[in-house]
Amino acid sequence: MKKLVLSFILLFCSHCFAQQNTEINTVIEQWHKAAADANFDAYFGLMTTDAIFIGTDPTENWNYKDFKAFSKPYFDKGKAWSFSGLKRNIFTKKNTDLAWFDELLDTQMGICRGSGVLQKTAKGWKIKHYVLSIAIPNDNVKEITALKKKFDTDLIQKLQSK
Repeated sequence: MKKLVLSFILLFCSHCFAQQNTEINTVIEQWHKAAADANFDAYFGLMTTDAIFIGTDPTENWNYKDFKAFSKPYFDKGKAWSFSGLKRNIFTKKNTDLAWFDELLDTQMGICRGSGVLQKTAKGWKIKHYVLSIAIPNDNVKEITALKKKFDTDLIQKLQSK
């Protein structure tokens, strides 16, 4: 009998985690679709109001308000950005309202990597923190490093002088 009860509990818990991961995956997909559709309200409605978005440029570390201001002109033109998921890993921990994920994306910049944190709110799962980076094959790192050397040197000097 104990084995039967334990088996039922394990089956039930695995179903709950699978359902939760499906909900989280759906939110991330809706978020990317809202950007592709240039749906400003839907896109930012899927983020917490204290969210952080870190873009591909080293200077792009925005809080929610600043990211909305930066993004608005793109959405207003009807063309924000279009990211399609290629592969995604979602991680959760029992008894918490946080989840985290990493993903490979097909974008207008080629393959990018995204990673983020979601928080479960009274209105469902929302993006709390997101990092987007351009994925560079190891064989191209030397070439890319040379290409951005001046920019990096100038930014390093500026940041170290503060």
